[in-house]
Amino acid sequence: MNFTEIAKNRQSCRRYDATRAVEEETLQIILEAARLAPSACNGQPYHITVCRGEAAKQVAKATTAMGMNGFAKEAPVLLVLSEEPYVKTAAFGAKVKGNDYRSMDIGIAVAYLTAEATAQGLSTCILGWFDDMAVRKICGLSSPVRLIVTLGYAAADDTLRVKKRKTMDELVSYK
Repeated sequence: MNFTEIAKNRQSCRRYDATRAVEEETLQIILEAARLAPSACNGQPYHITVCRGEAAKQVAKATTAMGMNGFAKEAPVLLVLSEEPYVKTAAFGAKVKGNDYRSMDIGIAVAYLTAEATAQGLSTCILGWFDDMAVRKICGLSSPVRLIVTLGYAAADDTLRVKKRKTMDELVSYK
């Protein structure tokens, strides 16, 4: 599968096959893709906590306030991405340029891992709605949690949906 095929096939999964575990070898391939993702000054200012079993159930519960993300409980793996400190050069650049490189780097890492998950035949959903303090407690983290990614095999009836995106003319301009 080339990258464009991955982009066309990757979607936010909201129906997982709760009976099908993610193989350890496949999980490691996906995590390696995140490890190889570019980051400002190669600092990788994030940490990934892999939650399975009871930890995954607890983290999933911490994403469901106000009726959100009910499907998360079906995912066999939840990946919690938390902040880590910048390396000195990236911290300097962030301060001088006023850019939040850490958020950019976390986004890039998540893009890499969700793309690799798709290439490996798994499905994902990126969650931004969660109880930060509850997830920190479950995972033993002192730094803010920025994103949670559900990971697993899609249920058989979770078919590919038509993508709703801007047209190229709306998205791209040339000067």
